[in-house]
Amino acid sequence: MDIQVGDVLTMKKEHPCGSKQWQVLRTGADFKLRCLGCGHEVMGPRSKFERSVKQVQRP
Repeated sequence: MDIQVGDVLTMKKEHPCGSKQWQVLRTGADFKLRCLGCGHEVMGPRSKFERSVKQVQRP
């Protein structure tokens, strides 16, 4: 999957704040994402996040 820094990802499941939109801050073996609802930042393995992506929006 081609995901780049600055993309907005729509995930299958909601964050506890109610938002499904995440902005990509860093890519590589791990992704760093920021929730567009509350601003919470998370880092995790690429494989986990790629499975839960529903849609990719380019700026």
